[in-house]
Amino acid sequence: MKAGSMLSRRELISAIGLSGLRARAGRAPSASRPVNLVLILTDNQGAWTLGCYGNADVRTPNIDRLAREGILFTRAFAVNAVCSPTRASLLTGLMPSQHGVHCYLSRSAQVGPGAYNTIGEFATLPSILSEAGYVAGLTGKWHLGGNLQPQSGFSYWVTMPHGHSPGFYDQEIIEGGKIRVEATYLTDFWTQHAIRFIEQNRDRPFFLLLAYNGPYGLGSAMKEPIRNRHAAFYADKDLPSFPRGYVHPWNFSYRDWMNDISVRRKYAAEVSGVDDGVGRILQALARLGLDRDTLVVFTSDQGFAGGQNGLWGMGDHTRPLTAFDWTMWVPLIFRHPGRIPPGRRSDIMVDTCDILPTLLDYLGLGSKRPKSPPLPGNSFAAVLEGRSLAWEDVVYFEFENVRAIRTPEWKYIERIHQAPNELYDLRNDPGERLNLYADERLAGIRSDLRRRLQRFFERYADAKWDLWKGGKSKSGLLTAELFGLNKK
Repeated sequence: MKAGSMLSRRELISAIGLSGLRARAGRAPSASRPVNLVLILTDNQGAWTLGCYGNADVRTPNIDRLAREGILFTRAFAVNAVCSPTRASLLTGLMPSQHGVHCYLSRSAQVGPGAYNTIGEFATLPSILSEAGYVAGLTGKWHLGGNLQPQSGFSYWVTMPHGHSPGFYDQEIIEGGKIRVEATYLTDFWTQHAIRFIEQNRDRPFFLLLAYNGPYGLGSAMKEPIRNRHAAFYADKDLPSFPRGYVHPWNFSYRDWMNDISVRRKYAAEVSGVDDGVGRILQALARLGLDRDTLVVFTSDQGFAGGQNGLWGMGDHTRPLTAFDWTMWVPLIFRHPGRIPPGRRSDIMVDTCDILPTLLDYLGLGSKRPKSPPLPGNSFAAVLEGRSLAWEDVVYFEFENVRAIRTPEWKYIERIHQAPNELYDLRNDPGERLNLYADERLAGIRSDLRRRLQRFFERYADAKWDLWKGGKSKSGLLTAELFGLNKK
């Protein structure tokens, strides 16, 4: 994804520095074993919601501890605006125009006679790890199809029959291949199963995907009363980190929430509920003596606007669809005591597609990196261990009829079959309020960014799934009419 001339150098650095399954600090080489991986993925959570990213309103002591004991990435971005595509990109390392999942999947694609695993034809993080001898477990939200049965290398499987979250109590879940209603607070339920999976597999290498369906931030889930242990704490909080007042003209779905303090308190409580789960996972690893054997990664599928720039939700809650930073900026933290030096921050720009190659390199499985389709992402594993790395700061984004390129200074957003295109000077306008696309003084910058954006998709997009070149989609589309298609 970053400049192609740098790719071989990065892979060479990783191959030299991370070859084999090395012993961690405090263990003799003969006692070494593959590093366990716990990947904690939240649903609709911007980096701005966490104390370690500067939020003074929301209690997140356990996630903050992860950051103190590991490395926090200040500029991590999602490659899409909604759940299914970003999860597909996380697990495959591919862009939506490569894997074919462009929008969130409906329930019919997840359970029922037409359900299937939408990334089943690709090598995925769980399938690669399971083939390498790991036992793989999912507890939480899948939202990629074929939900009733374990998919993509997983053997432990507790999930949901859908992708949305109407609430956190008395909700449908899938366990043992059957759909039932679970009364337990779902955040606690996923955590309980995560700990059970770790306990069952403590003596063998494991990969756990703990995919919380919180904090979520949308629909009836935010109107459900707060019932977790944080209800009293947030009952009278003003939460100034959630802006109020201004309503962006493109705010489509939640205009009436822009001054609603109750949904802000509910969202904050669900963030803190997830933080409790992270703390319980860390406690379980310590209790079982697995701290130094386990890499813990915390991130989110995509970002979230909680009032920033007059918006609430993600890029699908604007009209036109958009690629503002609030829908792209996600938390990303890695912790592995004894191997990742603690208390560090990295400002390199990384995105969803960089995570799979990074994890494979870190786990000593860089040779298992899929060759086809070509991965647009690159490994930053060297950065985790405190080593220098040549890196180009640029990320790419696509969501149906919207594509974007972001550098530290500029963001260029292009639309097909729709206006407007956008150009933002991020140094002077971090809120992305002043569209400079028509400013002819910036014609050179605009043309360069457009050329780089088009070159990227010409290199990586698969014609079969490239909507911009007449390709198809595995999901329904919010912009189906713009492409001359009927909504599914």
